[in-house]
Amino acid sequence: MSNVHPSALIDPAAKLHASVTVGPFSIIGPQVEIGEGTKVGPHVVLKGPMKIGRNNQIFQFSSLGEVAQDKSVKDSDATRVEIGDDNMIREYVTINRGTLKQDGVTRLGNGNWIMAGSHLAHDCVVGNHTVLANCVLLAGHVVVDDYAILGGFTGVHQYCRIGAHAFCGGASVVLRDVLPFVMVQGNPAESRAINSEGLKRRGFAPDDIGAIKDAYKLIFLSGKPMAEIKAGLAQRAVSSAYVRLMHEALESSKRSIAR
Repeated sequence: MSNVHPSALIDPAAKLHASVTVGPFSIIGPQVEIGEGTKVGPHVVLKGPMKIGRNNQIFQFSSLGEVAQDKSVKDSDATRVEIGDDNMIREYVTINRGTLKQDGVTRLGNGNWIMAGSHLAHDCVVGNHTVLANCVLLAGHVVVDDYAILGGFTGVHQYCRIGAHAFCGGASVVLRDVLPFVMVQGNPAESRAINSEGLKRRGFAPDDIGAIKDAYKLIFLSGKPMAEIKAGLAQRAVSSAYVRLMHEALESSKRSIAR
């Protein structure tokens, strides 16, 4: 393949679209599949089983698809990584395969910015259009929903969920779930406000932002018992899909929420 540097080592069992480019000294193992238009920089290591979609950019010194950092895991386990389309994966990013403790897959969706030095541990699920700034660390089984932004050096405890359109301030330590639309910051991370500027930039209507803000006040500022809060959210969710999303996240939380 003319797009592959002669110093790159590509296993014959790997499947690369003809348009894929591979830089010097990169290593691509068997059971790696890479889609159209993806660019693999120099000194990248890709280990299968792993499927990478279209039009991704993978920068130098990234290591994707390595076995999970879990003492109970064997390299022979039937686990994998799945990466979607249009992702920017910067220098020194690491993404580990899943484990058999869950469904065996670590997933990265579409249109994400994963910045230098970030780590996605085993069984993480990252949605679409997220931003993980430099050195964000996701422990095992973390879920990051669509359009969430995690500031640099944020660390997220295992099994936590970061809701859609949430924002984590830089150097936060997230030990509990972060509800959709909520901004958190600190060690441990605590709620500060709703991500109003982010919602405006994404075209949310003023009435919808108002409904989210009122729900935030009920959850975090009213001082009411949680049972009353959930009942109030359920009533408001009838007329607002966004409040319903917050209510569902609160009801389904297994680690409790960052307050």
